[in-house]
Amino acid sequence: MAKVTGETGKKDCQEIMLPIKDALEILKGKWKLPIIVSLSFGSKRFKEISREISGITDRVLSKELKELEMNYLLTRTVHDTFPPTVEYEITDHGLSLEKVIMELKDWGLKHRKKVIGN
Repeated sequence: MAKVTGETGKKDCQEIMLPIKDALEILKGKWKLPIIVSLSFGSKRFKEISREISGITDRVLSKELKELEMNYLLTRTVHDTFPPTVEYEITDHGLSLEKVIMELKDWGLKHRKKVIGN
């Protein structure tokens, strides 16, 4: 981004800021992106996601999955079995975050190298 000042800069800033705020509102917290990354490797049941993301509680995972489903980033399918099995799958809309996630990964690696040295 180029540095712009004056009224044009203010307008440009506001045009950039609103969609960023929207995106951050949907992806806020430390668990949503790891859940999306987990599901980008295939559909999973609740316990599979829970085991794959260390540190997340079942209560928090349940809440995050509901919010991600509400924002069309994943789907929840209940299979007619006994007991019922529930499977979560990333949507095309969720997969559209791939570039963002890869950029965050690359930036995180560079940042880690700068701060830690390795």
